[in-house]
Amino acid sequence: MQSAARIGICEDDGQLRSLLARALADAGFDVRATAGGRQAVQEFTASPPDLLVLDIGLGDADGRDVCQALRAHGVDAPVIFLTARSQLPDRLAGFRAGGDDYLTKPFALAELLVRIEALLKRSAPEGHAVRAELTGLRLDPAAHAVATEAASAPLTPTEFRLLGALAARPGAVVRRSELIAAAWPEGALVHANTLDAYIGRLRRKLVQIGAGERIETARGIGYALR
Repeated sequence: MQSAARIGICEDDGQLRSLLARALADAGFDVRATAGGRQAVQEFTASPPDLLVLDIGLGDADGRDVCQALRAHGVDAPVIFLTARSQLPDRLAGFRAGGDDYLTKPFALAELLVRIEALLKRSAPEGHAVRAELTGLRLDPAAHAVATEAASAPLTPTEFRLLGALAARPGAVVRRSELIAAAWPEGALVHANTLDAYIGRLRRKLVQIGAGERIETARGIGYALR
C-alpha cells in the first residue's frame, strides 16, 4: 500500500493553519504544520516533506527567505507560496527564491488541492526529499544570519539572498545574471562591481565564522560555493 504524501505547512495565522491542516488531512495527506520560519527550517530540514505550503508574510521571517534556507540545506521539495501580494515583481521574487507555484489570498481550498496534486505528480516517484548539500553552513531566515557549529554572522537581506542562491546549488557555477535576479528587485540597475563587492563581503563573513566553504570565481561567468 502506498504511503500518504507528506505535506508541510508554514502559516503564522493560527485559524488558517488549522483550516489547511484539517483540509489536507481530510484529503488523505500526512500533514505537519509550523507557525514560523525558523521552526519550519529546523523541522523540514530534519525531516523533509514531499511538498511545502509556505506563507510569505510570516511573523518572524519572509517566506521567500525560508524557502532559500531550505534549498540551501538540501530540501528540494516543491513549494507553493501563499500570499496577499499579487504584483508581478512579488511573484517573480517568489519563483527566484526557489518556489514552484504561487497562490494569492484569499483562495479556494479546492484550487490549493489541485495545485498540490499537480506538483506531486511532477515530482520524482521517490519524492523530492533531499539532494546533496553543503555540510557546514546553515542559513537562519529569522535572524538573517549564516552559521557554522562554531560561530554565526549577520547578513543583510541582499547578502542572504545571494548566499542562498549559491548554497542552493552547491559546487555549481551560478551565473552573474542569475545572482542579480535572485538578490535584487525586478528592474533594479545593478552594476557589475556592485555584485563583486557583495561577494567580497560574503567571502569575509565565511572566513569570519570559520566556514569550510569558499566562494570561487568563474571568470566572466559567475560564482560557485564549494
